[in-house]
Amino acid sequence: MTSPPLTAESQPAGHMPLADHLRELRSRLTRAVGAIVVTTLVAGLFYKQLIGIAIAPLPGCAPSPGSAGDCGLIAVNGLLSPFTLAMKVSLAAGVLAASPVWLYQLWAFLAPGLHRHEKKYTVAFLATGIPLFLIGAAFAYAVLPTTARVLLSFTPDKATNILPVDDFLDLATRMVLVFGASFELPLVLVMLNLIDLLSARRMAGWWRPMVLGITAFTAIATPSTDPLSMLLLAVPITALYLLACAVSWCADRRRRARAATEDTASHETPGAAPPAAPAAPARGRR
Repeated sequence: MTSPPLTAESQPAGHMPLADHLRELRSRLTRAVGAIVVTTLVAGLFYKQLIGIAIAPLPGCAPSPGSAGDCGLIAVNGLLSPFTLAMKVSLAAGVLAASPVWLYQLWAFLAPGLHRHEKKYTVAFLATGIPLFLIGAAFAYAVLPTTARVLLSFTPDKATNILPVDDFLDLATRMVLVFGASFELPLVLVMLNLIDLLSARRMAGWWRPMVLGITAFTAIATPSTDPLSMLLLAVPITALYLLACAVSWCADRRRRARAATEDTASHETPGAAPPAAPAAPARGRR
């Protein structure tokens, strides 16, 4: 009889053959891709509503001499553009809706290589990372109307803007990914502290370069040049960074208290007999 195939859950870390690792990877990828395909097909049934939600931040209007610079003519160019647009929107919605499934499959593949306490932190990371990413995406969607108005304000007075929906969706997708990923940075810092790779003291000591780096990052990430969009991204990230420092400080304090308690308990064992005096060396018989 042939033995059943090995899985990541049934093998300890570092004891799984390469072939079984590859089979496990294929199984996880199949499940993740299958979930994305299912959610994409479901989202395709509502692609018109999804496109309407996606282009809602665009200040569309009929072309007129007085409307230049304030709005634009929303258009779809080409015969295949509507179909391509529907595919893009459905796929983006499918990947977003299936994120709990493929994130769990990623964790399930990597979990056997982690220690027991690190697995607990990884579950917490997934449970917190998904809401943070969605909050960042919501911030991006909230900033899009201001971004569109600022960029359209550069339109010459006697010109009318034609706004291709494909271009705007590409811009919106980039902003959603950037905002969502940036909201994960403080969580990564906390996880590094929980696995004892980064102390709160060192993290707090980086506050000047961190604030400078966050400001530079928001200036590059936001396509508009207005300070409002930059502040809407920089302020929450900075606040999350400070929150990460506070959480890491509490974790370090609790870790030091636990280490002190264990050290005291190891030196003061209740009921232990005092150490016996060393025996005198035996004298030889005469």
